Amino acid sequence: MKSNIEEALDTLSQSWMIEPIIRDFILGKKTNVSDFAIKVNDVVFHIPYIGGDDGYVLWKCYWPDCHNCCNRQGRLPLTSNDLITISKHLKYEKASDFVKKETNIATWEERGPSGNPVVMTMINLKRKEDETEANDGTYIRCRFLDEKGYCGLHPSRPGVCYMYPFSSWLENEKGQVRVHATFQFTGDCPGFYFAKSVDEMKNILIEYSKMIYDYTMNSSRTTRENFGYVSM
Repeated sequence: MKSNIEEALDTLSQSWMIEPIIRDFILGKKTNVSDFAIKVNDVVFHIPYIGGDDGYVLWKCYWPDCHNCCNRQGRLPLTSNDLITISKHLKYEKASDFVKKETNIATWEERGPSGNPVVMTMINLKRKEDETEANDGTYIRCRFLDEKGYCGLHPSRPGVCYMYPFSSWLENEKGQVRVHATFQFTGDCPGFYFAKSVDEMKNILIEYSKMIYDYTMNSSRTTRENFGYVSM
């Protein structure tokens, strides 16, 4: 029986060319994989290095030709900043009215950076107007995506959308908080490729470092302000 990731890759391969080495890596068939950490501004990026093949798994965005991240979203968790920004964009006078009409509360489990289970409860933007909590985690095309691949919320779209395909977390390093980031490999994005040098992605890492740092700090503040809950 195929896994969800393998099914996603099969679907992706119908429209995009996926390098065999990338497919094997995402499916866990590459065993000689190590973590290459590189600090860019205030973020430590963790890039997969495939030994034997002597190269890295890198990424670039194919938008507007691709908008799979908007077509196949499992959920759209919101930070406290998002609640204010998006409610204003949608012309709500009160953020509380926006929360009542446009969002759901969902709880789900993810794997932390060390593989430990992390249970999260967050306010999530409805991807369709009649979305319910029962739809959480299922693939739904975002209602704000138009036929040309443009976002109707841009530039006020959720921070998690700006982050894709990265995920991030905080670590305490000698009393200082450090933001870390790595890729999400769900099988939905055609932008991953194999390269011999990380330098090919240098400009993208620089561009994303500020977005990732801001989102991660906003997300942390959201839980401190009791707009979300994380249990590790």
